[in-house]
Amino acid sequence: MTQSRAEQEATTAPRQTDSETQTRPIRVMIVDDHPMVRRGLAAFLKVSNGLQFVGEAADGQEAVHLCAQFQPDVVLMDLVMPAMSGATATRAIRARCPQVQVIALTSFQEKELVHEALEAGAISYLLKNITADELAGAIRAAWSGRSTLAPEAMQALVQAANQEPIPGFDLTAREREVLALMVQGLSNPDIAERLIVTRSTAKAHVSSILSKLGVTNRAEAISLALRHHLVS
Repeated sequence: MTQSRAEQEATTAPRQTDSETQTRPIRVMIVDDHPMVRRGLAAFLKVSNGLQFVGEAADGQEAVHLCAQFQPDVVLMDLVMPAMSGATATRAIRARCPQVQVIALTSFQEKELVHEALEAGAISYLLKNITADELAGAIRAAWSGRSTLAPEAMQALVQAANQEPIPGFDLTAREREVLALMVQGLSNPDIAERLIVTRSTAKAHVSSILSKLGVTNRAEAISLALRHHLVS
């Protein structure tokens, strides 16, 4: 069966790359509480091929408010800011505008920040010592749905994966409630009365808590709960 001329041309035509199929610049918004950082990033975006600076915000609250107005494709998000943290702002932006990709761009590499940002919905985690070419590449990757992680962020994730889970991670909401009453010094009968359950039910909850925490008595459970902030 012979091919038509159009089919032959389609078959032999080279595939277009992502940059070739990009019909408009990638719209980028900057969120940082330091004016000099915002100014530097804006200058970088204005001279970068295929990238467009569309707006800036000085904190997380302003970022959430302005995101709908600026309609960016990618947001460069600082993490440690007043009023609202970058992670909280990221979560809000992703909930309201799921098509927007957020890149965490920070000076901090603590593993808690890495986890918080990625769990909030950031697609990438970069440090501010990144080069201009690397940042441009990360923005283009984020726009295409690909993640970029700083080596320090990757190391933090690997270290966290190799660590044992925090005690009490598998406690149910009711067990945490019982544990809080134990910390207050209530006995099993007192707990049963407070929660309006039978004494056997209260005892079962306490036994389950001791088992999950890997301790043998109430005093050890209370000590561990206070050390790891398992109850408020």
